[in-house]
Amino acid sequence: MTKFRGRMIVVGIICAFAAVVVFPLVTMLLWNALVPSLFKGPSVSFAQALGLLVLSHILLRGGRPWHWGCGGRHERWRKRFEEKLQSMSPEERERFREAFGRRWGCGPDVSVEEKSPGRESG
Repeated sequence: MTKFRGRMIVVGIICAFAAVVVFPLVTMLLWNALVPSLFKGPSVSFAQALGLLVLSHILLRGGRPWHWGCGGRHERWRKRFEEKLQSMSPEERERFREAFGRRWGCGPDVSVEEKSPGRESG
């Protein structure tokens, strides 16, 4: 468990470094390479590039926390999936569960022997 925690700390440090140093640096370099020559706009400093990233995040994401993916999309998918399961007959639901369990190896009908990677079922 401590190895996992140590890895997560290292990954967190790398992500924080990327968020504070790499992304603003790339933004600054791209802005300064494109905007002044294309639109006769001003060049930006590193701090201004960091501010642009924060501002764009607030404006485009609505101030929500920094996270990957879109939780709303996941919730809509889950709601549609549950509605589809509710519309199935009990027999159809059981067939679906069996097929899902066989395909992903996580259903109640999958034994420990079938999950082990060294053995082939057949």
